[in-house]
Amino acid sequence: MKTDTGYKCRITNIISLTEQEKLFQLRIADPHERGIFRFKPGQFLMLELPGYGDVPISISSASSNHEFIELCIRKAGHVTSALFRTEPGMHVAIRGPFGSSFPMDEMTGHHVLLIAGGLGIAPLRAPLFWINEHRDRFRDVHLLYGAKEPSQLLFSYQFEEWKTVSHIRLHTIVEHADAEWKGATGMITELFRDIGIEAQNTYAIVCGPPVMFKFVCSYLDRLGIPMNRMFVSLERRMHCGMGKCCRCMVGSTFTCIDGPVFDYWSVMNLKEAI
Repeated sequence: MKTDTGYKCRITNIISLTEQEKLFQLRIADPHERGIFRFKPGQFLMLELPGYGDVPISISSASSNHEFIELCIRKAGHVTSALFRTEPGMHVAIRGPFGSSFPMDEMTGHHVLLIAGGLGIAPLRAPLFWINEHRDRFRDVHLLYGAKEPSQLLFSYQFEEWKTVSHIRLHTIVEHADAEWKGATGMITELFRDIGIEAQNTYAIVCGPPVMFKFVCSYLDRLGIPMNRMFVSLERRMHCGMGKCCRCMVGSTFTCIDGPVFDYWSVMNLKEAI
């Protein structure tokens, strides 16, 4: 873990997902550092573009992959707009990893619900890779994924792999369908009608806009899933990653140090966390 100095990286590939999102593949330049770099699903990095600054980004690749790191980035500000103008071969730096992670080992032997809204699918890719690599440790795994429009669904090229290779039951929904959309339309909570949930033996991970947490986690609570078995990521509050700028504070809690992953019971006791 490097918090003050960074790992020098080269951009090896850039995949355009939508007009606003791209997937960046980075390779740590030094072979020794590349070999020792480790992270856990749910953690994030500080990505630095020289001359522009740095931004916190959740890691979207497999924690077992030591050859490259994947970061899904939305063009939303000064630094990310500059990143969208970069090309493969250019150099950046990363610091970290930072923060808490999803308790994948704790979920062993249970059913798992992965629920993503919009860009929330990006931090969920790491636990998806983990589940694929340890599929025999888990019971039924459902991925519920919603977006505003079909064109905003990310990583659609992996949908078939998740279903046939990882044996994950994928359910997708959009708020506004187009002429070609054949799937469900509405809010993501409507997808719960399609699945049976054994509440006391189920863990849930929810990633997406904070407003989604209230609706989804409240629904899961009514179904009987314990709050300490629901996990959310407050990655949108991340700034410096080290608790120095205080911009991530909720009350006396530094979400970049104690989070970004929290169980829902803890979130409910953090006033104005969502």
